[in-house]
Amino acid sequence: MSKPAKKPSTAPAAPVPAAKPSSPTSGESKSKKANAGSKQSRLVAMLRSPNGTTIAAMMKATGWQQHSVRGFLAGMVRKKLKLKLDSKKIDGSRFYRIKGADGIKANGRQSKRRAA
Repeated sequence: MSKPAKKPSTAPAAPVPAAKPSSPTSGESKSKKANAGSKQSRLVAMLRSPNGTTIAAMMKATGWQQHSVRGFLAGMVRKKLKLKLDSKKIDGSRFYRIKGADGIKANGRQSKRRAA
């Protein structure tokens, strides 16, 4: 047996709304910066502190799960923002921080001024 043919619809077609053109003058910035107060900016601020932060502290600040915080560190901090991330284990806890945030260069050496 074959299926019966579909009857044509008598309902009028819904109009499709026109897409808004995105322009830089509309107040939106196309930069990679996060909004002030966003979860991303809060985590980057935590990572820029001289002592750094733990994954547990980042989880508490954002409400994210551990794998989401780790994904943020790898995908956003390292790849998109191209920041150097340093991690150290102190007393059984791993602390993460962004290199260069407190005078330490990306290669791990402290910046020194030459005596004149």
